[in-house]
Amino acid sequence: MSPASRNEIDITVWRAGRTIADVAILPRSRPPLTRLFAGKPVASLLSVLPRLFSPCSAAHQAAFLSAVEAAHGKASSAETLQRRVTAVIAERLTELLRGLFVGWRTLDGRSAAVARAAMLATTVLSGGEGPSRGGAVSQIRTSLNALGISGEELAPAPGSALATHLASLNGNALSLSVVEQSFLSAADDLDVVMRMVADGPAFSDAPDLNGRIPETGVWARRIGRESIVPRDAGPAERLNARITEIARLCAWLEGRTQVLENGIIESYRLGAGKGAAAVECARGRLYHAIALDDDDCIVRFEFLAPTEWNFHVRGPLVRRLRGSLPADGRQGQDAVRNLVSSFDPCVGFTLSFREIDHA
Repeated sequence: MSPASRNEIDITVWRAGRTIADVAILPRSRPPLTRLFAGKPVASLLSVLPRLFSPCSAAHQAAFLSAVEAAHGKASSAETLQRRVTAVIAERLTELLRGLFVGWRTLDGRSAAVARAAMLATTVLSGGEGPSRGGAVSQIRTSLNALGISGEELAPAPGSALATHLASLNGNALSLSVVEQSFLSAADDLDVVMRMVADGPAFSDAPDLNGRIPETGVWARRIGRESIVPRDAGPAERLNARITEIARLCAWLEGRTQVLENGIIESYRLGAGKGAAAVECARGRLYHAIALDDDDCIVRFEFLAPTEWNFHVRGPLVRRLRGSLPADGRQGQDAVRNLVSSFDPCVGFTLSFREIDHA
C-alpha cells in the first residue's frame, strides 16, 4: 500500500472471565483510488499498481486489466487469460507459502533450511516464466516433500515437521463457539460489483450483502470444493486447508492436474466505458471496478479486497471468536492469534487482550 496508508489491522479481544465477550477491529486505511487517479490515462497506472498493492500485486494487475478490457467492451484472448491466471496462481502459491512459514515456532534446523529453500524458490516463481518457473515449482515441491507433504490431498505424514506443527495447534487452548457460516463465491460477483458502483467506498470500506458478511479465502475455497462445513474448524483445520491448497497449486503449475476452482478471473461489462473484474487471490476474492472517459482516462476507480470481508467489524472472524473460550494466559492468547492468522496470510495485525470491568 502507499506510505500514507495503514496496512495493519488492530484487533482487541474483550474477555469477561474466560469467555470472549466481544471483539473490536480497527480496520486498515485504504487508498482513495478515484481521488489519486482521476483524469490519469489508464496506461499510466500499470507501473504504479505493483507499488501501491505490494501484497497480491499480480492479482491486482489482473483485476485492473480485466476491468479495463470489460470497460472497452473487449474480452481477453485465451492466451492472455491463461497467462494472467498462471501469474495469479504463482503469486497465490508464494503468498500461501510465506503465510505458512511465518510464525512457525517449531521448526528445527533441518526444517528451517527446507523452508528457506522453498521461500528462495518463490523469488524465482514470482518473476519467472517457462523453465525458470518450472524449476522453482519443482524446488517447492521437493521442500514440501521434505516437510511431509507428498500428494495433493494428503495430510502431512505422521512424525513430519508439518504434522508436528499441526498437532501443536490442536488441543483445548481455544474452544470455539458454533456460528452460522457464509462464504463468498463467484456467484456473488455481480451483486458485489453493482454495490461498489452504486455506493463506492461506503460499501467497499465495510461491505455487506443484505446483512450477509461472508468469509473469503482458503477456507471458503475448500468449502466450495467439498460442500461440507465443519462447525468447529479451528487453526489446525484451517492450516491444513492451506497446506492442501499449496500442494494443489504446485500440481497445477507443473501440469500434473488441470483442476482448480472456477472463476479465478472473471470480468463484467457494466455499460459504455464501465467494467469490473474479480480475481481469486491468496487472501480471497478481489474486485476492481472502473469507469473511463472517451480519452481512456480514469473517471472512477474502486476496489474491494478480501481483507474487508474477513476483518469486518461484524465479519466472520468476529463471529468466530465471540463467545469462544480461550485458555488462561499465554496458551490461550497464542491460540487466538493462530486463529486470526488463519484468516489472512498477507496482512499484518496487532492483537491485544482486555478484561471487561464489571465494577
